[in-house]
Amino acid sequence: MTSWPGPKQNTGLTLPCVRVLAWSSYESVRALNPVSLGGGVPVDMGAKLLCLFLASALLAYYIYTPIPEDLEEPWKVMFITATFRAMGHLAEVADQLGLMHYMETLMLITAAEYVAPTSDENVTVMDTEFSNVAVRLYLPRKAADGLRRAVVYFHGGGWSLGHAGMKPYDHLTRWTSNRLNAVVVSVNYRLAPKYHFPVQFEDVYSVTKFFLQSSILSQYGVDPDRVCVAGDSAGGNLAAAVAQQLLKDPEVKTKLKAQALLYPALQPLDLNLPSYQENENKPILPRLLMVKFWSEYFTSDSSLREAMASNRHVPVESSHLFQFVNWSNLLPEELKKGHVYTSPTYGSSELAEKYPGFLDPRAAPLLASDAQLRGLPLTYVLTCEHDVLRDDGVMYAGRLQAAGVPVTHDHAKDAFHGVMMFVLGPAKLAVGYRLLNRYVEWLNENL
Repeated sequence: MTSWPGPKQNTGLTLPCVRVLAWSSYESVRALNPVSLGGGVPVDMGAKLLCLFLASALLAYYIYTPIPEDLEEPWKVMFITATFRAMGHLAEVADQLGLMHYMETLMLITAAEYVAPTSDENVTVMDTEFSNVAVRLYLPRKAADGLRRAVVYFHGGGWSLGHAGMKPYDHLTRWTSNRLNAVVVSVNYRLAPKYHFPVQFEDVYSVTKFFLQSSILSQYGVDPDRVCVAGDSAGGNLAAAVAQQLLKDPEVKTKLKAQALLYPALQPLDLNLPSYQENENKPILPRLLMVKFWSEYFTSDSSLREAMASNRHVPVESSHLFQFVNWSNLLPEELKKGHVYTSPTYGSSELAEKYPGFLDPRAAPLLASDAQLRGLPLTYVLTCEHDVLRDDGVMYAGRLQAAGVPVTHDHAKDAFHGVMMFVLGPAKLAVGYRLLNRYVEWLNENL
């Protein structure tokens, strides 16, 4: 899910540090100009120097974020993180003042990143609708030897943000279409807070089911045996849910060839997995922001967000579901890292009765039984070490393999959540390029 940091961030500097810096600044200026600051004449110069130093200290305090040693281009990552954190703080203030919903403020980034559908020498691009849902369609211009491959793509953004027309998504899907000589359908599903689950799922499922009709595949020259669903973050969640639902739908005759899940969000039951603990304040998706995204997917009622933040939202009646997300059984030893599994603390049944979506496999694909996983298509799962969602993807990859599904699990130890979105402009990162190319290469070899 391309996503944004929330209000809390461990910067490594504390207010006492800032006070020490301020006092040091005062003493330094006084030593240089004792008359001025001791009651003499030119106070202005000393005051300006002091203000300048304080402003610099506060700016450093705001920008500085401890960056894991194995991340490349740390200063660039730091400034990217600070930019998104600033937007998060602005959204928080606007929300508290009642000016604009938190997610609506963050959508300003989506609006700023929007590009109109623009064709080039390789790909024809157009905005249209499939089954009354907005999509951006990418049609390759190159001649094909036979029928083409196709990818149905779902963007990330915590089910609340994002658009198929954002520059990074337009680049990703355009490149996929050109590189694979494939038809790409990028879906603009409806978003929270205006729409909650199951609307987002229903939109993407409706588009996929429509596209898989024989007449539609034929219209676009697509091979019915070479269709894939894919998505990043919240879009990865939607892709996994769509793939599961298609297995149950007797009306759908065309089977998916593959699914590609890029750092997917797959369960909201346990929001205190080792990856949530280790990456609580890592770029670009801190834990509390992911909690906010999960709760907003189901409701704007703050009581669910508060319960999720304390990891006490699942009622005892649903305790059997924890077997599907029990990290002590499902994570490899190297990712447990000394963490000790504790039994769940159960919450109110009232929340689950009001908002049952967070217990629904269509919203939480990891909750599907082993029997329901059998028969899923060839799967690619990308996980990032410095990501709160890391363990979701790792556990799903392991469960799919145990169910007999062919899985390629690509674990990037030098990456953080949403990194594939940083491949353009001054924010471009080398690791984003590498992972984008690995994903497209997997599609090229397996679709």
